[in-house]
Amino acid sequence: MNTRKSRFLMRWVVSITGLWVASALLGNASISYQGRISAIIISGLLLAIVNTVIRPIVVFFTLPAVLLSLGIFMVVINALMILLAAWLYGPLEVSSFGIAVITGLVIGLLNWLVSVILEEK
Repeated sequence: MNTRKSRFLMRWVVSITGLWVASALLGNASISYQGRISAIIISGLLLAIVNTVIRPIVVFFTLPAVLLSLGIFMVVINALMILLAAWLYGPLEVSSFGIAVITGLVIGLLNWLVSVILEEK
């Protein structure tokens, strides 16, 4: 999984799965994709693009906060990326910042699990 294309596809799949799991865990009142599978696929794609393009820039500019908080501020950045994706794509609805934080943690956990499983030894 060393090519850029395969890493992006994996990020997309993890985003889709994370959004779906978070919606199932938190209920449709908290995070909703209007019950359409196409909406969650497009939301996952948009989130993967946001995480690939915008997130590194945000991390760079907030590096002092990330370092001073020993990385905990990354949770806030992840939540902001989810809220940005929801703002850009109407069918994805996130009810609050707290829900975005939990969703970011779910996606981060899934990303870590996939990385551990697919890691080359």
